[in-house]
Amino acid sequence: MEARVQRELYDQMVLIRTYEEAILREYHADKKPVFDIGAGLVPGEMHLSAGQEPVAAGVCAHLTTDDAVTATHRPHHFAIAHGIDLNAMTAEIFGRVDGLGKGRGGHMHLFDPKTHFSCSGIIAEGYPSAAGAALAFKKRGTGQIAVGVTGEGAANQGAFHETLNLASLWKLPAVFIVEDNDWGISVPRSASTCVASNAERAAAYGMPGIRIEDNAVEAVYEAAGHAVERARNGGGPTLIEVHTLRLWGHFEGDAQGYRSDIEGVPGQDPIPTYEATLRSAGVLDDAAVVETQTRATELVESAIAFAKASPEPDPSTVLDYVFA
Repeated sequence: MEARVQRELYDQMVLIRTYEEAILREYHADKKPVFDIGAGLVPGEMHLSAGQEPVAAGVCAHLTTDDAVTATHRPHHFAIAHGIDLNAMTAEIFGRVDGLGKGRGGHMHLFDPKTHFSCSGIIAEGYPSAAGAALAFKKRGTGQIAVGVTGEGAANQGAFHETLNLASLWKLPAVFIVEDNDWGISVPRSASTCVASNAERAAAYGMPGIRIEDNAVEAVYEAAGHAVERARNGGGPTLIEVHTLRLWGHFEGDAQGYRSDIEGVPGQDPIPTYEATLRSAGVLDDAAVVETQTRATELVESAIAFAKASPEPDPSTVLDYVFA
């Protein structure tokens, strides 16, 4: 792999992690001494993607903002990797009028027509939405593709199976991603799913199925590259499952008492692992690492400041945009 691509993947992963760390900080800043999910600058649930950066970085490296991405309730890594405006995204998370949805959607409902990005709190919702976008792209003959993302727990939903069936039947220009972070909220995959890998299920729908182990960003990049090329060239959809890692809780406030692996989780962090690989290959040195982190911090802190400076919605507008 070219050193340029490796550096871009690393930079993207660092930007995503820096963003999630900042949101974590702001989310908890005013929820003390007793955690109150409804309090503070960022009220409501919060699902952060620390540890899952390799999936978004590896997949989105092959996309343009003309392609569609539909993500899950844990969406920030895919939103950032797909090029969403950080200021508008952060303002939405803070519930401010300069947000993507004018502060009405929050972090699980980010919609950006400029980058064809969307997400939802509904489990497995991203798959049928991606299929719809892919069908439109095919009918228009634009060469665009759609990427649908879901978690391994959602692979047992009807929407997962129905979508894969139709996408293959209609040979849609789509790539379907499963992020296997081992836990469907608090339920391990082994207690909910009858196959060891959801990639095996692709055969039932007449499409290639690939499983990537070890949260390896370069392996994701390679597999996604072939899948995206296949979709653009009329070959139809591909299912890719990535064994990734949820570093933090299912949501902020999750005590994670169900996790027997929690003590060893920090040691599996994919960013220092990839950084060490690139240092050994001569792609990174101390100066490059500092440069990447400094640039990421500047972008993220600027977005946080923008969100805080944006006004809160006027309560008198509560019924605006409800009906067309």
